[in-house]
Amino acid sequence: MTDTKVWFITGASRGMGIDIAQAALAAGHFVVATGRDPQRVIDAVGAHDNLLALALDVTDPAAAESAAAAAVERFGRIDVLVNNAGNFYAGFFETLSADQVRAQMETNFFGPLNVTRVILPLLRRQRSGQIITVTSTAGFVGGGFTSAYAASKHALEGWMESLAPEVAPFGVETMSVEPGFFRTELLVEGSSTLWPEVDIDDYADQTKQTIEAWRQMHGTQAGDPAKLGAALVTLSDSGALPGRFIAGADAMGGIEEKQATVQQQIDAHRELSASLSYDA
Repeated sequence: MTDTKVWFITGASRGMGIDIAQAALAAGHFVVATGRDPQRVIDAVGAHDNLLALALDVTDPAAAESAAAAAVERFGRIDVLVNNAGNFYAGFFETLSADQVRAQMETNFFGPLNVTRVILPLLRRQRSGQIITVTSTAGFVGGGFTSAYAASKHALEGWMESLAPEVAPFGVETMSVEPGFFRTELLVEGSSTLWPEVDIDDYADQTKQTIEAWRQMHGTQAGDPAKLGAALVTLSDSGALPGRFIAGADAMGGIEEKQATVQQQIDAHRELSASLSYDA
């Protein structure tokens, strides 16, 4: 890769995508920043000679093809794909409609697949490039009120882990980013966060309490998205991406706790598994 890269970032009109785009521009890179409304992208990121703002709904494969073509027409190549666009359908499983769960997967899982399916052939032909996908601590650790969101992020983790050895022979690196709670717009109601549609009395009190807790958390999260954006650019420029980047002390703590629990379960069932004689 050349020192100056072309970054293609989804979800750059709000949240973490803004900070990643600004950090890449500050480092001297070219940036293709995408969102549903290109003017909102420019307003959020700031006008810059090295910035190309494009319309992109990641759930639309044709839109991904058009955006990638426009990026190559402007800059001649794409070096770094950042799958960042996403949203949060919050709610207990029974209180989320089937349409909401499908919509969650369309945006958070199939959206990155749509964009990567278009850009990966470019990277493969170049024999160089990076695919960075923002997942979540929820990609490792599930929890109440996040069943659909965690499912979408777990799916991303499995896809990225499997994609890595597939593309490595072509000089393409991958990295999953697992942020904890950062001061982004993920918890903005009605846009990034959508509440459950199904009313069930048994969940009513818990739903009310959890929604209020999420509302109070917005804007008070510990993580600084500007620092995370700068860290991702530093990692990209380092020449060797780690397979995963766990971002935030809360993310690290949650994932370590999950790993410890799994290890305890393995230890507890080792003797039982042996006694059942699965192997011939």
